[in-house]
Amino acid sequence: MLKRILKKIIISILTFEAKLILKKYQPKIIAITGSVGKTSTKDAVAAVLKSKFSVRESQKSYNSEIGVPLTIIGAETGWHKPSKWLAAIFKGMVLLLKKKKYPDILVLEMGADRPGDIERFAGWIKPRVVVMTALGEIPVHVEFFSGLEAVAKEKSKIIRPLGNDDWAIFNNDDKSVSEMRDKTKAGVLAFGMGEGADILGSNYHIIYRKDKKTGLEIPEGITFKADFKGSSVPVRLANTFGRHHVYAALAALAVGVSQNLNLVEISESLSLYSAPPGRLKLIEGIKNSWILDDTYNASPIAAQAALDVLAEMTASPRLNSLSADKAGGAGRKIAVLGDMLELGRYAIEAHRQVGRKVSGIADLVFLVGPRSKFIAEVCREKGMAPEKIYEFSDAREAGKKLQNIIEDGDLILIKGSQSMRMERAVEEIMAHPEEKEKLLVRQEKEWQKK
Repeated sequence: MLKRILKKIIISILTFEAKLILKKYQPKIIAITGSVGKTSTKDAVAAVLKSKFSVRESQKSYNSEIGVPLTIIGAETGWHKPSKWLAAIFKGMVLLLKKKKYPDILVLEMGADRPGDIERFAGWIKPRVVVMTALGEIPVHVEFFSGLEAVAKEKSKIIRPLGNDDWAIFNNDDKSVSEMRDKTKAGVLAFGMGEGADILGSNYHIIYRKDKKTGLEIPEGITFKADFKGSSVPVRLANTFGRHHVYAALAALAVGVSQNLNLVEISESLSLYSAPPGRLKLIEGIKNSWILDDTYNASPIAAQAALDVLAEMTASPRLNSLSADKAGGAGRKIAVLGDMLELGRYAIEAHRQVGRKVSGIADLVFLVGPRSKFIAEVCREKGMAPEKIYEFSDAREAGKKLQNIIEDGDLILIKGSQSMRMERAVEEIMAHPEEKEKLLVRQEKEWQKK
């Protein structure tokens, strides 16, 4: 009870300071919201704008009622240390009492776990540009909403106050998002890979590099073409995989265009962008295996996208050549999937959908958590042999079992919701665990204690 009261007091103080800081320094605010892809989009947008402006973006995924004020102040979370919270409050006071150098642009990620979350942000944050990523058929954090329509209604509250000189940037390929264009007076830019997008992505494919040690070709990143008003540029993203990262880059292109940057400049800036740790990053595994580390979080749409990447990569004869010297030929596809949380009444069907997809892609399936039993059920229904399905209650336990299962050339996708701590499975099978603090998510001391 006392902790909750203290938390509310801290949030109130930081929010009060943040409001005054915005009023004093008047930075241009770019808000990123949606159900999936917010953090990757936020980082891509910041990478583009930093070529011309002084920019601060939300750290990691500071998108909550406490994370947004911390970003505005430029402070870090205090976790359970009162001294750190006092330091954050003091930093806010200094910004208010003295004239300090402050960013021209803030790129703020905004989440909504419950009804009213976005509305509270809209009440005091006045963005000039809003990017709406995607909701999907089953949005993430839907547990406290009645359904997709309620989530869409909540998210749309951030675009309603936009004026004629502002910009609303929509994912045109997401039906619920594209329908929001009638709810704003702002200028509209739509991005996507389908018909009707103002900024259109196409020609997506994975690119490879030749490994100096083995002479074999290893996945290096992705490339695609972006078109806008008759102009076209190639975009290349390093150590970043999946079509959903194309959407993050397209959103960043749209923001850049709205701020009068040209496509060539934006493409060059995106070449320096790489997805953050835990978002489909390729990591070297033990026994000449490779890990697709997607352990940051999980939602139904993101899980489907990650499985698409697993299918795309292992379908390539170049990646399969990693194990071409092994009897039996190509390396196997292994999916290590943890529970997807905060789905409420959609939980069973969402996991069953993943089961239907993974059963047609993976040679072996490792499952972590009680909800993943629904994935296992569908895999068995689809004819996957029981000995190819492994079930665990803990991510580290799954990783230890993997150590004995992995063979040369295997490609292992690891994904699950944040609370499942699937990065612990990655740690057990990565070739260089001494680099975990640089390569993996949630390596702070506070996370390690959980």
